[in-house]
Amino acid sequence: MKEELIEFLLQCKEAFASDNEPLGSIQGHQVDIMLNVEIPYPPLLRRPDYPASLRAREEFEAHIDELMKLGVLRKVGHNEEVEVTTAVIITWNNDKKRMVGYFRALNTYTIPDRYPIPRIHETLTQLCKEKFITSMDALKGFNESVLTPHARKIFRRISHCGIYE
Repeated sequence: MKEELIEFLLQCKEAFASDNEPLGSIQGHQVDIMLNVEIPYPPLLRRPDYPASLRAREEFEAHIDELMKLGVLRKVGHNEEVEVTTAVIITWNNDKKRMVGYFRALNTYTIPDRYPIPRIHETLTQLCKEKFITSMDALKGFNESVLTPHARKIFRRISHCGIYE
């Protein structure tokens, strides 16, 4: 059984982080974001960047550089049309930093997925017969899901450094 699990994990190795590849990437599926409004979008979807302290700016720049090196983000060019931006900041919790976006306005205009979330009882009933359970790091889950080109434009983030997708 252990050998079968290892073989399966190696077949899907792109989905998992490793020493050489700090972020996994779910292949074969792209996430799209659909809005219930048309272009031109409401002004609420075009947010300015937040003011930030010098420490936050430095941490943010380092975080953005890391995500750009990993190929997760790219800087939007000055000649590209930008219709939606979400302000992001760096927050700390026990000296761990993470980038946080203000998505309330975007959520207001997003058409929700109709994917039903299973009830806990149903999930536990199904899991009681299984030998292995996996989990996903929810903080990095957004980076592991590949967005469609359309969704990348809607998910653009703005900071003092510029606009990124």
